[in-house]
Formats: sequence, C-alpha cells, structure tokens
Amino acid sequence: MQFEKITILDNCGLTKEITDQIAKLSKAKLTIYNDYPETDSETFARIGDSDCVLVSWQTKITAEIIVKTSQLKYVGMCCSLYDEASANVNIMAAREKGIQVKGVKDYGDEGAVEFIFAQLIFLLKGLLRVRWKDEPVELKNKSLGIIGLGTLGLMVAQTALHFGMQVFYFGRSRKYEQEKNGITYLPLDELMASCDIISTHLPKNTVLLSEREFKLKKPDSILVNTSLGVPFEKEAFLNWIADQKNFAIFDADGVGYFAHEFAAHDNIILSDQFGGFTLEAKQRLSEKVLANMIDYLNNK
Repeated sequence: MQFEKITILDNCGLTKEITDQIAKLSKAKLTIYNDYPETDSETFARIGDSDCVLVSWQTKITAEIIVKTSQLKYVGMCCSLYDEASANVNIMAAREKGIQVKGVKDYGDEGAVEFIFAQLIFLLKGLLRVRWKDEPVELKNKSLGIIGLGTLGLMVAQTALHFGMQVFYFGRSRKYEQEKNGITYLPLDELMASCDIISTHLPKNTVLLSEREFKLKKPDSILVNTSLGVPFEKEAFLNWIADQKNFAIFDADGVGYFAHEFAAHDNIILSDQFGGFTLEAKQRLSEKVLANMIDYLNNK
C-alpha cells in the first residue's frame, strides 16, 4: 500500500533512514521542505495535490487551508498531540472532511527530564553565570511543584524524589495512585505559594498563570518551562522576574517567541536547544511517525 503523493511541509526533524523509508510509501517522488512556510497561502501551496503531508508543531494547518485542499487524506503530526484544542492542525475541520490526523507521544521525555535537572543543578550550584542563592545549595529537601502530571511531569516527579526533594503537583485531575508514592496534590494557589521550584508541563500554548498566580508565588523561587510555548501572561511574568532573586529556565520550546526579549534579563536562563530533542528522541519520533503512516495504509 502507498500514498499517491507525500509532502513533508517543514523541518520535521526526521532521520534520513526513516525519511528514505517514507519515500517508499509515496508513488510520486517525496517532496521535502526544510524551512517553515510564512503564510497560510504558502502552506496551502506546499500541500498542493498531496494526499499525505507531514508537519512539525511550528506550522499551522488551519480550517481554511483544509477546506481548500483537494486530495488530502492524511496529516502526520511530527510532534505530540495532547488534545485537539492545542493542536496546530484543525482536527475538527479535518474530521469533517474525512482527513485523518495522527500525532505521536512520549518521544522526547527522557531528554527533557535531563535538561530540567541539568539546568537546575547548574543554577543551584552556580556552575554557569548565575547562582540561585548566595552559596551553592542542594536539591535535597527543596520543594518542587509540578503543573501537569502527565508522562513527562511524572518522570520529573520521580526523578525529584530520587534527589530527596519534596514533590507536589497540580493538574486537571487527581492522580491518586501517584499520591501513594510520595507525590502530594495541592490546589494551584497553594502550589504557587509554597514551592521553591515550579515546573510546567502543559499542552501547547496553554496559558494558566496570570498576575494573580505570580503574586502568590513564593519569593526567591524558580520557574521552569519546557512546554511548547509560554504558560503565562507575558506582562505578569515580567513583573515577577523583575525581582532579581527570582529565576526562570526555558528551553527553545518553552520560551516561544520571546527569546530575544527575555535575553535581556540576567535571571532568565535561556537555551537555544530543544530540551527533549536528542539524537535518541529524533529516532523515536521518526519511528512513530512512520508507524502511524503504515498503520493508516494498512487499515484505510
């Protein structure tokens, strides 16, 4: 089974080996773009008469684009698909037109956990340009509040427990089984007010933290974000980070479009690397994208 024409719409981060296998699933020559379309019109033009497209999280496929497509049957998201509301593909419009959209999960979590704790250790020990306290301190007995106890949030929690941290969480639903393992639920207000470190793990571009939450936040504390896009109102965050005793850590995903603006603050630690996108994560992502395509072809 094959698609008629496959197009990779942007830089999806797939391995060459898997890309070569994807090419064999297309009757027409595989079309690959390694940059990002700047407009919806450009995205639509790239889709053209493809019946299968692959797309990263950075390119939107809107309802208007989907309605105008003529041959599209399958959209492979080369990124996590947490829920329809946060997806960069309009899944409702795709469903109405009979187009299947499939994403992947749990491919970059290991790298993201390593990134988070590496950055925290650098900050607490003062191994790079800044240090949290006047003297180096340990993670042990520090309080960590996790917002979003999904797969990655749980891995962060379990790692923190190994460091001897006090671990708390807030989420849309209680995780009673995990509460038996030393992870304590707190309402969001209490979490913000009591934890030394807050780590956010939310669906893409979910804005949860406003001026109110930042005013509640424990003084001299740390915010870590590796979610796709910032989980806060920008002005509220900037008011909070104006206190030089507060610190924030972002990877390239977590800082969103604000990297240049945030770089002016010494107490904001920025990375131009995607925390979870390692060599191993790239392989896992590629394999899952290919598996989704084969599954679709075998069951259509």
